[in-house]
Amino acid sequence: MNWLQRLLTALAILSLLATVTFFGLAPRWIDRASNQVVGSAGRAPTSRALSLHETLIVGDLHADSALWGKDLLTSNDWGHVDVPKLLSGGAALQMFTTVTKSPRGQNYDSNATEAPDNITLLGMAQRWPSEARQSLLARALLQAERIQSAAAGSANLTVVRSKTDLDGLLSRRAAGEPVVGALLGTEGSHALDGDLGNIERLAAAGFRMMSLQHFFDNRLGGSLHGESQSGLTQFGRDAVRQMIASRIMIDVSHSSEATVRDTLTATNGAPLIVSHTGFHGHCSSPRNISDETMAMITAAGGLIGVGFWADVTCSTGIEAIAGALRYGVDRFGLEHIALGSDWDGSVITPIDASQLPHLTQALMDADFTEAEIRAVMGGNMARFLAQHLPPS
Repeated sequence: MNWLQRLLTALAILSLLATVTFFGLAPRWIDRASNQVVGSAGRAPTSRALSLHETLIVGDLHADSALWGKDLLTSNDWGHVDVPKLLSGGAALQMFTTVTKSPRGQNYDSNATEAPDNITLLGMAQRWPSEARQSLLARALLQAERIQSAAAGSANLTVVRSKTDLDGLLSRRAAGEPVVGALLGTEGSHALDGDLGNIERLAAAGFRMMSLQHFFDNRLGGSLHGESQSGLTQFGRDAVRQMIASRIMIDVSHSSEATVRDTLTATNGAPLIVSHTGFHGHCSSPRNISDETMAMITAAGGLIGVGFWADVTCSTGIEAIAGALRYGVDRFGLEHIALGSDWDGSVITPIDASQLPHLTQALMDADFTEAEIRAVMGGNMARFLAQHLPPS
């Protein structure tokens, strides 16, 4: 073998190794680097806290775990959420949101709609089918299928699509059965691919919550992190009205303040969700909308999911989560406050899903009453779902 042949062989081997690394290991490496558990988890739960925690309905409004392609039925040693972690943490309800487009950098101040997309590259690494590489709707359906397949393969996970499903889940848990209810939502309605008919397609696939924007302006209107800060477009008004008619809950967690106000008007003050956020009056961050706009949401019966990461709580420890929850309860009313971790959403949090009892302990240490703990840990979420899910 001459030198040229040896060089070509070496290059072929290096190319093969690079391909194997990219397709085999890159998704796990990115997940592990993006979704870490760092910061104080507070003190270990006492027997009193554990006893109380076992009686709670524990629910969370936002996790992006379906994006990463990992086996959710396995206890993974990275990331924030899988079914064993949820069971260990005593979770009853978990909203899984589908991420279909996300700009490089994910800047809170401003992102161009056509900025380079992180999700396309991640999809290539995960060997998504060609349709999912081109269609945002297909990406949402692919991630939903991951949750549905996990539920089909486990007696401990069930998909909640209706109030009947919710009642059945809570009855099973009351009887002592270890089971978690999974709900499906979108991270931005660019997942419609510009077609209002896809609202019904997503509803038929089990989606029960749709957020309007993510980190950029889209056809529905302005994002809190977009360039325009505009409100709803006509397409957006038509979309939110159809979502309400289809019994799909609307999430405005990344929407501009103008879009939030327009959505309240377009839906005649329908209760909205802010699935993962903090409060600007508690943490002055560009990720958090103003208290004035938040008050409009809560006055209309909305539900606010408090996030677990420092950009919305202004600190890294579990005490900061408790502090944000306290601010929300005192400022906007107990019935409007829930958990919205943003687990597996490329954020660093002080706890993962297995450590939810630590949050119950932190709330007890912060002098939350038992009624307040029951409400914010998941009681409010369960009540809101019972009111707004389709009957059957």
